[in-house]
Amino acid sequence: MLLKPFLFISGAEIAFVLFIVIMVFGADKLPEIARGLGKGMRTLKDATNDIKQEITKSAEKHGIDTDVTKGISDEINKVKEDLEDFGGSIKRKL
Repeated sequence: MLLKPFLFISGAEIAFVLFIVIMVFGADKLPEIARGLGKGMRTLKDATNDIKQEITKSAEKHGIDTDVTKGISDEINKVKEDLEDFGGSIKRKL
């Protein structure tokens, strides 16, 4: 399985950033910081889901077909899978 880079940051860069964070805040504060970041990300995800639900409700209320976007998303995902399969077979041959 190919690991995708996180925001185009390599593993060494992530380790360096973590080292700096530990040096600045200390190891005892690290779990508290991680917990705060986790809660913030969860809040952001919940807010995003709420906005999506409101848009979908409004679209259905006004008679806008929301299944069109689902079909497009499905097609995009199929193409992604095909490209990953194709890329995997090329990498195995190299």
